[in-house]
Amino acid sequence: MKGKLSILCFGLGINLLLMTAPSRCETPKSQAQDLDLSPEVIKNSPVLQRWRRQIPNVLEDIRNEPSFRTRVRLGYSYFPSSGNASGINFGVEDIFIGRSGLTISGEYQAAFNDKRETYGTDLYYYLRPLGSYVNFAPLVGYRYLQTDDYSTDGVNVGVKLMLILSRGGAADISLTQSWVSPGSSQEVGFTTLSLGYALTSHLRLSTDIQQQNSRGDKDSRVGVVLEWMP
Repeated sequence: MKGKLSILCFGLGINLLLMTAPSRCETPKSQAQDLDLSPEVIKNSPVLQRWRRQIPNVLEDIRNEPSFRTRVRLGYSYFPSSGNASGINFGVEDIFIGRSGLTISGEYQAAFNDKRETYGTDLYYYLRPLGSYVNFAPLVGYRYLQTDDYSTDGVNVGVKLMLILSRGGAADISLTQSWVSPGSSQEVGFTTLSLGYALTSHLRLSTDIQQQNSRGDKDSRVGVVLEWMP
């Protein structure tokens, strides 16, 4: 009698274990049936496999997925203060360094009549999560500039404000204020307003309005730029 009772208790224990831990007995086929999907669909879908392993933190992903993209730029420049000269501008904006908030940008602009030339490279550090709709970034870099009346080069420091109107590079506005050789007799300030709007998933049209202020002169530039987003 005692042996039969032991066998009965052992059987009840096994049944209880199976009922409380059904996931250990599930097969991909049974999971696929629960999802109303074929096993082949789950096998070929990294997203479904990831969700089966662990439900991701979607909000955290949105916060850290950049709301803007790297842009390779090529466009036309108009210099009203330099004899209404025309010119060219090209460069790259926001090459991401991992997901640290650090990006690198560089640009070159020049007038065809040789009265204006500017080039430089800057490092930005975005203070808010990259997925934010509003972001701020102090910047530091190097810039050279030359006009008919003066030329200078040196450290470029400033700050950038980004307003994301539509995520993924579809539409945004940026305002940048920086100073070349700040505190010296050759200090020059740059104020740049840029508006970008996507034409396709990889192409954008952007407009730049820039004011360049030195101690003795003021210059301006208007640019229309085609941007490619990798």
